[in-house]
Amino acid sequence: MPRQNGRRAGICLHITSLPGPNGIGTLGAGARWFVDRLAASGMSIWQVLPTGPTGYGDSPYQLLSVFAGNPMLIDLPTLVSEGYLQAADLDEFPNTTVDEVEFGALFGVRTRLCEKAAETFSRQAPENERFAFEAFVRQHDALWLDAYARYQVIKTSHDQRPWYEWPQALRNPLSSQCLDHQRQHADAIRTQKIIQYLFFKQWRALQTFARSRGVQLMGDLPIYVAHDSADTWASRNLFQFGDDGELAAVGGVPPDYFSADGQLWGNPLYDWHYHEHHGFQWWIERLQHACALNDWVRIDHFRGFEAYWSVPPQAPTARDGHWVEGPGDRLFHALRDALGHLPIIAEDLGVITDEVTALRRRFGLPGMAVLQFLIDEPGFDPASIDEDRVCYTGTHDNDTTLSWFEGGVEHEEDAAVHERQQRVLALTGTGRETVALDMVRMAMHCPARMAVVPMQDCLGLPTAARFNIPGTTDGNWRWRLQTHQFDQALCDTLRAIVEQANRADPA
Repeated sequence: MPRQNGRRAGICLHITSLPGPNGIGTLGAGARWFVDRLAASGMSIWQVLPTGPTGYGDSPYQLLSVFAGNPMLIDLPTLVSEGYLQAADLDEFPNTTVDEVEFGALFGVRTRLCEKAAETFSRQAPENERFAFEAFVRQHDALWLDAYARYQVIKTSHDQRPWYEWPQALRNPLSSQCLDHQRQHADAIRTQKIIQYLFFKQWRALQTFARSRGVQLMGDLPIYVAHDSADTWASRNLFQFGDDGELAAVGGVPPDYFSADGQLWGNPLYDWHYHEHHGFQWWIERLQHACALNDWVRIDHFRGFEAYWSVPPQAPTARDGHWVEGPGDRLFHALRDALGHLPIIAEDLGVITDEVTALRRRFGLPGMAVLQFLIDEPGFDPASIDEDRVCYTGTHDNDTTLSWFEGGVEHEEDAAVHERQQRVLALTGTGRETVALDMVRMAMHCPARMAVVPMQDCLGLPTAARFNIPGTTDGNWRWRLQTHQFDQALCDTLRAIVEQANRADPA
């Protein structure tokens, strides 16, 4: 039965979690294999996490740039096939798949090889590639590329320390010392720009391949930028900094499901008055950039546009924060006037008010419904989920559904876990041994126009496969899929579920 009313199904799997050699998932053969697996399963959405360069803790929500691509995700075998690396260059990597990404062990060697490929490109790229690179620079230099490349070169020469710990003169990108540094390191800056060109060239190729298989990409836009980022270094006037250059306030959320103390993110907050005075141009360009790379863009922490949690910079926890009015309609009118249709998914989890829901609906933005949260509400019925939602079993921040069903690592009381299990089994009408896949089925059959489930839940994996524990910095973002796990049998099972839920086009 063909899909009707735009009903779609998808899987959430970050690029780093793809299978393949060289220690981390990339934009190469493993990504194309996964697209083929999605298509064979009747899925038409691939949701990834933010793909920018990560800093301390490897979190894709704490990026060194909200515009740049993460060089760690560049596929090195592709660079070999293009002649920018030699096959022998990859001998530093064991040619095996592993269950977890080891970011620390990979950073040095992957950085060296990306720089080597960029230097080879600079010497011997064919004319058409040179023209394409120069066009890329002209398109992106003024907005973000030049500042990012300069920032990365200075950061590397200062042992990766954050910009606010650099020598005072280098903290100002327009200082005479900083401009001298730019002239002295012109080759290294060009190398960084070429690396970005190579990333986006590979991303475009993946995007084209996915569309040829009927799969749309859903990107992820963190609402905030990191304190240590090219964005804040180059454009401090966009954020709430004091006269001394110190943060005036930081972002987070109040106490919630994930943390009794709330979450203290430490990100700079926007100076929304400045943004509005300048026509929200930075946000228009940021969203335009994201929409060019993705068919859908999930905006993390949508709630912060209506009102945001502002925490004093020295506060020990997020409990000490308070709500401040955000830009609301004014921002989204500007975005819609500039871009037309907004292919945005609003992450509206946590403390959500009627005002937040009204803002989302005024601009026709789908929100999120997460079964792990909803099932704990008395009398929940999956049929009550609105069409203007994206239904999930869980998100990248949740425990796996199997572990959640069994009580997880949250130290919940046995009675509460037992009650939950009874509710789940009553809703699915099946047994404990298939609970994860049954929850996937529940998500697919609900009224929401789009249903997206984590790969871990399709596989019914335990808590060891959990991707992130909010409020912690160690051991997250490391799980990897193995090719044997997403086999034809699982494709057939998922396709049957998706077709029964009227979310798949005919094979």
